[in-house]
Amino acid sequence: MFATPAYAQAAGTAAQGGSGSLWMLLPYLALIPIFYFLMIRPQQKRMKALQDSVAAVKKGDTVVTAGGLIGKVTKVDETEVEIELGTNVKVRAIKATLAEVRPLGGAKPAND
Repeated sequence: MFATPAYAQAAGTAAQGGSGSLWMLLPYLALIPIFYFLMIRPQQKRMKALQDSVAAVKKGDTVVTAGGLIGKVTKVDETEVEIELGTNVKVRAIKATLAEVRPLGGAKPAND
């Protein structure tokens, strides 16, 4: 007695099958461009800007390494930079490990 109406309802939805699944898939397909414009594209822009600033690093710039060391660039080679961390403390680092480049005189003084 209860099984007969259930079979009748299932048969009615099976006839519509093709267009119903497309509408169910549409919200997931809409997420692809949303993720691209909100997450992937801005990250690519930031990475390109960082690569450009690392390629243009010059003597006197202040840099931050991926390890968190902050210092002033004293010498630039093709793939390496020499960073002065303190008085008579110099280290060599690979350019690819630089996380941030602060140009010479780039910071504004604080209003005290």
